[in-house]
Amino acid sequence: MFFAVQAFWVVLSNIPVLCCILMGCLCLFYPWSQVCEWREPEELAALLDLELRENGEPQHQLLQRIRDVAKYSVKTNHPRFFNQLFAGVDYHALTGRFLTEALNTSQYTYEVAPVFVLMEDEVLSKLRSLVGWAEGDGIFCPGGTMSNMYAMNVARYRAFPEVKLKGMWSLPRLAVFTSQQSHYSVMKAAAFQGIGTENVFKVKVDDRGCMIPEDLGETIELAKSQGAVPFFVHATSGTTVQGAFDPLEPIADICDRQGLWMHVDAAWGGSVLFSKEHKHLMRGVERADSVTWNPHKMMLTGLQCSAILLKDTTHLLKHCHSADAKYLFQQDKFYDTSLDTGDKSIQCGRKVDCLKLWLMWKAVGSKGLEERVDRKTFSSPIYLTYVFRFCSVEQPLFVNVCFWFIPPSLRGKENSPDYNDRLSKVAPVIKERMMKQGTMMLGYQPQGGRVNFFRMIVISPQLSHQDMTFCLNEIERLGNDL
Repeated sequence: MFFAVQAFWVVLSNIPVLCCILMGCLCLFYPWSQVCEWREPEELAALLDLELRENGEPQHQLLQRIRDVAKYSVKTNHPRFFNQLFAGVDYHALTGRFLTEALNTSQYTYEVAPVFVLMEDEVLSKLRSLVGWAEGDGIFCPGGTMSNMYAMNVARYRAFPEVKLKGMWSLPRLAVFTSQQSHYSVMKAAAFQGIGTENVFKVKVDDRGCMIPEDLGETIELAKSQGAVPFFVHATSGTTVQGAFDPLEPIADICDRQGLWMHVDAAWGGSVLFSKEHKHLMRGVERADSVTWNPHKMMLTGLQCSAILLKDTTHLLKHCHSADAKYLFQQDKFYDTSLDTGDKSIQCGRKVDCLKLWLMWKAVGSKGLEERVDRKTFSSPIYLTYVFRFCSVEQPLFVNVCFWFIPPSLRGKENSPDYNDRLSKVAPVIKERMMKQGTMMLGYQPQGGRVNFFRMIVISPQLSHQDMTFCLNEIERLGNDL
């Protein structure tokens, strides 16, 4: 292990060289012209020879295994990968990811992870300051779903601290409020924590996908009339499909009046806080009690990098989750035991997720991250809107560009009784064709009363206007016979 880290350090002395070596190795494994090389599951399993055997394999065979893994995996760093809320690569963050793996430690005590305990504290503090909090708490979590679960759990603990000892039987029926377009993790959290999905009240949204505050107030009163006790409002900054930002100020007003915990799921949209030009999208976020933020999305730190941030300064996070394991969190250690942050977490072993973000931030600074949001992210949907020739679902508020491709056979037939049924079949067919030809990837989905439409996520710094024009031309090529 020592020699592995020493060798890594020699190469690390020149980060650009290291990154070129790493990415160069990957380029040897697959051609950058394709986003994926689709194979059916049975064929892929046979090609990879997945069976684990009694005896090991020679090195040349293992190298071929590595080449095959890279060859048949989806190239999420490809500029024409528009499928998810992550894409592209930052080479400084990538270097941090390799170093994290080489050091192989767990983020629970200062004695085993001294560098990363201090580093996590600094990064979380900086993220909180962008939210608008001078003080607070937080922790890195394995993904936005877990961060949202933490928020709901801590909110319940604040309202009913007896739940930790006595469980749900001691509580009244609880009510959670979220928009119709919020992330499905709200439902998962309610199910996981025993609150129940029937006690998640969905608040109406406008045509852009933003929560309607007036309906939130009415829905809270409805829940009360049914004997439920409201405790948690889950707002969203950057919804998964439309990229909508809920109006936080009026939502905060309602939470203040009702005494409810206000959580903002900014897993997707949180990075606008770096931008003086675009942070208005989250106006009022400083009034929230907690915020989820995923730097592995727009900030390109790589999976996974998610934080739950809290305004609280009374150690609710630790009081809610601590189990006081005597073999880890001894109180008679020779250093300040408040540095042992592991009892804030529901995990024991916890991966170091702060290094890649810290190293990238050190490299480009807050100004560099602001430029990435302003010029390399928001400029792409603006360009797409300018050259667009398909049917937009709504004018994009963010970097989610949603649209229908209307094939020649359906043009001018919007009033036909089977129009929507036929249109709903267009996106799945085009998606299948693009995947099997490997030219690009973007997602599709229905939503509410809208039949299947494409959702194109444009965040990769490697993305060019030429790539976006290619995407539009390719959809037309793949769907012109439909």
